[in-house]
Amino acid sequence: MTGVPTASGAAVLTAEPTRRVGTRWIAFIALANLGLYLGYFGPITVLLPNQVQAIAGSAHKVAVLGWVTGIGAAVAMISNPVAGALSDRTTSRFGRRHPWTVCGALAGQHTIAGVIIAWCLAQAGLNAMQASVTAGVPDHVPVAQRGLVSGWIGLPQTVGVVIAVVLVTVVVTGNAGYVLTAVVVVACALPFALTTPDPRLPRSARPPFVWRAFARSFWVSPRRHPDFAWAWLTRFAVNLGNAMALLYLLFFLRDKIHYSRLFPGQKAENGLLILILLYTVAVVLTAVTGGIISDRTGRRKLPVTVAGLVMAVPAVMLALWPSWPVAIASAAIMGLGFGVYLSVDQALVTQVLPSAAARAKDLGIINIANSGPQVLAPAIAAPLVSQLGGYPTLFLSIAVITVLGSAFVWKIRSVP
Repeated sequence: MTGVPTASGAAVLTAEPTRRVGTRWIAFIALANLGLYLGYFGPITVLLPNQVQAIAGSAHKVAVLGWVTGIGAAVAMISNPVAGALSDRTTSRFGRRHPWTVCGALAGQHTIAGVIIAWCLAQAGLNAMQASVTAGVPDHVPVAQRGLVSGWIGLPQTVGVVIAVVLVTVVVTGNAGYVLTAVVVVACALPFALTTPDPRLPRSARPPFVWRAFARSFWVSPRRHPDFAWAWLTRFAVNLGNAMALLYLLFFLRDKIHYSRLFPGQKAENGLLILILLYTVAVVLTAVTGGIISDRTGRRKLPVTVAGLVMAVPAVMLALWPSWPVAIASAAIMGLGFGVYLSVDQALVTQVLPSAAARAKDLGIINIANSGPQVLAPAIAAPLVSQLGGYPTLFLSIAVITVLGSAFVWKIRSVP
């Protein structure tokens, strides 16, 4: 891990960066992000659903999967901002962020031990890693470059789905997928942690630790920081729609599309991989481009709104015409919208953080809007699928929620 001596204490760490980051830095943080999302998506897309079905049976798989992912996401909601706050206070000679990146990658690899408890352990470790890696953007990247960088580091969030599914369905199968995922996550994190600068926080600049003050720091007043609150709500709504769709997508292909009946000898997992590949190609086409255009125009809200509206269209299509051809078209349209959203919304969020001295903690709070929907999604989606109309009701609800998220962004005043 590369430490950089500090010349003026905490002022260096809290100043807005002005020097553009290079290709190597972007490549390594993107690689670390790739490992992070492999750790998330390998289990949640294939390994956990299959393991749950093997244990609980077809009759109870929906409810049990909801419990497993929901409890794990609840752990993520706590661990991400707490790890971020501790990262902000870390005075290690290796820097504030990199120790948490490496330790989080290592600690996140225990999913082979069980289902609920092990997934909670994995979530805690991966979210510690995410808190530190995410803070690297406002720590090092100037505002005028954040759309571009957010586009590149957002791509692994999508590419990671493809690679994760390939790793756990083609390269290996069964519980061996957990082991392979663990190795790859750590391997992806090390280049960024070992070779890029991470300035130290001087011990003299770290405020005394008081439990009550530490706990109070996780409340960010919406009245004092309304733009931060609206950015949080925007992300929460969009991610809630995505979580509701992703959670039951494999079951949708099996039970509604009847993929194995359409293509004898093929499994629903094969269909899932095809959809994810199409979705990924579409994201790649728009993520970096959307970020670059946003940087050049200086506008963040309009691209986020358009992206959200585009993402709502596939949900309506799947609700009204649930078929394999429509699923293919929906995957492509969804990817085009989500690519722009990935880069521009992340750039926007870094511009509304309440405190430069607590970037990792504040981004951890924003990341609750990523993990929180995983808790709420099963509670909303499970009864919609099983009792209130099935998959059409689910996808129409997703469309409404996504459109609301697109509207919330216009409440933000400090960012154009």
